[in-house]
Amino acid sequence: MSRNAAAARTGSDQALAVYQQLRARPGTTFAEVADRLDLSAEERERCHDELVSLGLTAPASPQPVVDPDVALLRLLRRERDRLQERLAATSRAHTALEALAGPFLRAGATPRGEIEVEIVEDPARVRRSLVDLTDSVRTAAHFMHTGSVRREELPGELAQDRLWAERGVRIRAMYSRRAASVPEMAQHLEERAALGVEVRFASVVPMNMVLADENFALLPTDPHDLSSAAILARGPGLVRSYLALYEYCWTAAAPYGEDDEPEKGGGGLSEQQRAALLMLASGIKDEQIAKNLGVSLRTVSRLLSEVMQELGAASRFEAGVKASRLGLLDGEAP
Repeated sequence: MSRNAAAARTGSDQALAVYQQLRARPGTTFAEVADRLDLSAEERERCHDELVSLGLTAPASPQPVVDPDVALLRLLRRERDRLQERLAATSRAHTALEALAGPFLRAGATPRGEIEVEIVEDPARVRRSLVDLTDSVRTAAHFMHTGSVRREELPGELAQDRLWAERGVRIRAMYSRRAASVPEMAQHLEERAALGVEVRFASVVPMNMVLADENFALLPTDPHDLSSAAILARGPGLVRSYLALYEYCWTAAAPYGEDDEPEKGGGGLSEQQRAALLMLASGIKDEQIAKNLGVSLRTVSRLLSEVMQELGAASRFEAGVKASRLGLLDGEAP
């Protein structure tokens, strides 16, 4: 047995002996029992502290000895009060944490049924939201740029790409074709593509947009004014609508590295076929197309099949996409 363990055993034995003497001789004081047991000053202090901590003696009371069952009940009551105090303190801390950190926690983990829309006018706040997005994105991030990215933002964008690539995040970026004509941007896009970023070009990019995880969207209140306030939206119920728009634009865009020459096809379309294509792209049903052209439904099906064959498309949707790339939709449907 170690010296410390032996001392503890001796101290407890001495405290027990003092307690037994006090109970056997009612009216006897602690000092009298300590004298009888020939305890040193250090032993007296240790025994006194132990008996008081266990609630077996009450120095301030005329009766110095407390029955064990009474002492146990008091000890349990004291521990219960301490526990209640700690629970109350924990509850207060939780309330304070929710008030202070709740908005930041919700920024990266909005419940699926919740939709939040905020108009942000402070550019610094927009930048902070994008920085926070770097840590919160889990599966995919989608970007749409109407022009070139500012020179000072290029290194940060590449660092973000590396971080997301290591975490397996899918990154898609869509640019206007004229962005690639800037040498610095061309080099930047080459570096992004080397990191695994999916890059595409479009003749027309409708607006700047950032989407993430079907739960975050950042886009302008006025697509034609780059200095306008931003819309910050959270919640899949709304973000999925923006993602559908992005998917349409992405499908119509040309992948990075492909030949920029215009696609072949479309030159052999007759006026009737071109009119049917325009109406199809406008969302008009086959029945209405037939009525507008004064032909049968079978004739409309044949016209559209001929359009798909001319454009080398496997579906009507692909035909619309190719027609858009070729500029065949630059007009109004009849």
